[in-house]
Amino acid sequence: MSDSALVPPSTVVLVSGGSRGLGLAIVTDLLDAGLTVAAFARSVTPELEKLADVHPDRVHVGAVDVTDLAAAQGFVRAVEARFGPIDGLVNNAAVGQDSMHTHTATADIARIVETNLTAPLQLTRLVIRRMLGQGRRGRVVNVTSICAQRGFPGLVAYSATKGGMDAATRSLARELGGRMLVNAVAPGFFASEMSAVLGSTQLDQIVRRTPTGHLTEPAEVVPVVRMLLCEHTNINGQVIVVDGAASI
Repeated sequence: MSDSALVPPSTVVLVSGGSRGLGLAIVTDLLDAGLTVAAFARSVTPELEKLADVHPDRVHVGAVDVTDLAAAQGFVRAVEARFGPIDGLVNNAAVGQDSMHTHTATADIARIVETNLTAPLQLTRLVIRRMLGQGRRGRVVNVTSICAQRGFPGLVAYSATKGGMDAATRSLARELGGRMLVNAVAPGFFASEMSAVLGSTQLDQIVRRTPTGHLTEPAEVVPVVRMLLCEHTNINGQVIVVDGAASI
């Protein structure tokens, strides 16, 4: 049995961007699985607040911008003070893009890169440093996108950041040498504000070429995230695509 197969399942999981959409679905699913969850986002939605009210002993939430490293550090310390060491990290926070590259402002490119690539790399470094310092063998799951693997107009900067996170996933898994499991989940397009940039025509084309015949749904992604965090597995350094084979 390899060292990575011995990495224990997570019990305390930190989720960035956990206030709505896929992030909220991940938080809800992990709570249903019996885990303790700390979730932050730029704003705490009523839905996330309700989860905290329903599970007061297993949920910690906060309004934190993922690009604010000092605030993220404060949140991590608060979580550890309340629940003990963090065992798992889900990098889900991200911003989308709705412009052709030739029309995308420099400031917008910088914002997308900072939020989707720089910030999760910094958060990961922060969390795994603490895991390693505490002698813990944790798990990291990065939520990326099929945009990293298949080209779509209007999403150049966004795709670049998700491709960067896929590459970071593989490199970090190798760098940690089995002391932690590091994987990524790459969902297909959801019917959401982030996919609206494609327009109804392109979304219809994606549906037509998808063997399962529909856009990706959060309920199809959360079991994969849970498996990577909670089950005894030797999956490491992988990018698992959940898109009904649309990107093949």
